Amino acid sequence: MRLPIAVASVLSICLAAAQTGAPTRENLGLTGDRFRPLKYDEMTPPQKTMIDHLLAGERRGNLGGPFNVLLRSPEMGDMAQQFGASMRFHADLPVAARETVIIVVARYWMAQFEWTAHKRAALQAGVSPAIVDAIAAGRRPSGMDADVETAYSFITELLKTHQVSDANFAAAKARFGEKGIVDMIGLSGWYSMVSMALNVDRYPTAQPELNRLASPLP
Repeated sequence: MRLPIAVASVLSICLAAAQTGAPTRENLGLTGDRFRPLKYDEMTPPQKTMIDHLLAGERRGNLGGPFNVLLRSPEMGDMAQQFGASMRFHADLPVAARETVIIVVARYWMAQFEWTAHKRAALQAGVSPAIVDAIAAGRRPSGMDADVETAYSFITELLKTHQVSDANFAAAKARFGEKGIVDMIGLSGWYSMVSMALNVDRYPTAQPELNRLASPLP
């Protein structure tokens, strides 16, 4: 007997969760400080819709980070998380360049949770520990390959000066194309929103790694 599509979808989510330890409706794993972590059975229908989309999406391993905050405005939060997933998983950039953009944004905002999560992702993508450490210290890294250096130069100038020079624009266009440029803008926008949500919430981080710097970008 064939199950209705909606029932089959819920069962598939539950089965995947059981196999991977991923969050479920019964154990969402939401975290917060100023914003109390919500439970599924106390949520409004729009909040449940946002959670169901998250559980069925590409972040099946973790609902930590900004989502407990964004649930307070679930219509906006749901659209934002879908945009964020598109940027995180499908930006038209090499993975090392994408993760470089994210950790530069995290450094700029001093977003500890975002930094810790994406420092790990950057290292896994092949960004060297020396480059990651330099970004953490607010220094321009040396020894960057072309992808990482192009992304670093573009996003650092944009965040610091709110403009991009002709030279950095031309380098980014030659390396990543116009779509890649727009995707870097989208990545920085999404992770700036994430950083602001985390910082407003005072999101708890077990071992903060970033020190406060007068100038987080060189």
